[in-house]
Amino acid sequence: MALVHHPGYHEHRQTIGHPERPERLAAIVERLRLEGLWKDVLTPEPVDPGLLEKVHTAAYIDSVRNFGEGYMDPDTYVRPETYRIALLAAGGTVLAARRAMETKRPVFALVRPPGHHAGSYHGGGFCYFNNAAVAAEALLEKVGRVAIVDIDLHHGNGTSDIFHSRRDVLYISTHQGGIYPGTGAVDDLGEGEGLGFNIPVPLPAGSGDATFGLFSERILHPVLERYRPGAMLVSFGGDAHYMDPLGGLSLTSPGYVSLTEELLGLARKLCGGAVCFTLEGGYHAGALAEVVAGAVAVFEGKRISCEHDRSADEQGVGSFAVEAAVRRLKKHWPV
Repeated sequence: MALVHHPGYHEHRQTIGHPERPERLAAIVERLRLEGLWKDVLTPEPVDPGLLEKVHTAAYIDSVRNFGEGYMDPDTYVRPETYRIALLAAGGTVLAARRAMETKRPVFALVRPPGHHAGSYHGGGFCYFNNAAVAAEALLEKVGRVAIVDIDLHHGNGTSDIFHSRRDVLYISTHQGGIYPGTGAVDDLGEGEGLGFNIPVPLPAGSGDATFGLFSERILHPVLERYRPGAMLVSFGGDAHYMDPLGGLSLTSPGYVSLTEELLGLARKLCGGAVCFTLEGGYHAGALAEVVAGAVAVFEGKRISCEHDRSADEQGVGSFAVEAAVRRLKKHWPV
């Protein structure tokens, strides 16, 4: 098991009071140290420009490089150092993905800024470059198919757009429906060659442990077992937690641990354990640190004590939404 981290990630700043703040990552590092899980830490280099250009247009990359200072969108601020740190975040996820591929063991990229809202020619939603998408392109140099599972509170519109018409990257996203960025409708299954390989599962507020358990059983397992990826990436957002201030999903910390175990088990079964987790959102520092530490502990076959374990979804609040997604997927997958 390895972690990827760079001191530069703590330098990234949005605006005063912004939820995507350095304290998020500082809390994770502190909790991992406390649990004895801060070890085998790899330091990345900036992402290779040629690899970045497989995902983002040259014009967009230049626009970030030369932006200066100001708002990219109402929620996303750019500073002179943003470009440098965003390159390190993409490079960190690539390093984690390649290490997972080489060792057949899970790796967690503890990066900032996040990436899944960045498309080929745009940023936004606290994101500049799409870390997971760039890492997927790096993995495709070695394997024929990659699966990205996105468990952030928000739909990864950037990742979805980048691979919307492709089938060499399968994209599965659970997210709260009806909130930012307003994409990820249940009927948006991709287009052209990619039809059926873009799988959005929008969930209602209140969806938590039982709903995600149903999603795992009804969609995640059958789809991935049919697709049989050569490697997996997980866009790991801690903001589906019930403590998170930005949303209304209700995963508990043990629920995150269970989902991590499912993902790790699938990776071991389907691609020899080659799975990379990369940090996306999560804005309650304590809950985020707890779920990341819980996931890293799973990598080592351990358990940590979880404070945030009060489930509000014992009956499957979002079961109807999972079944709605299943009905639309039946044409494409054995769900």
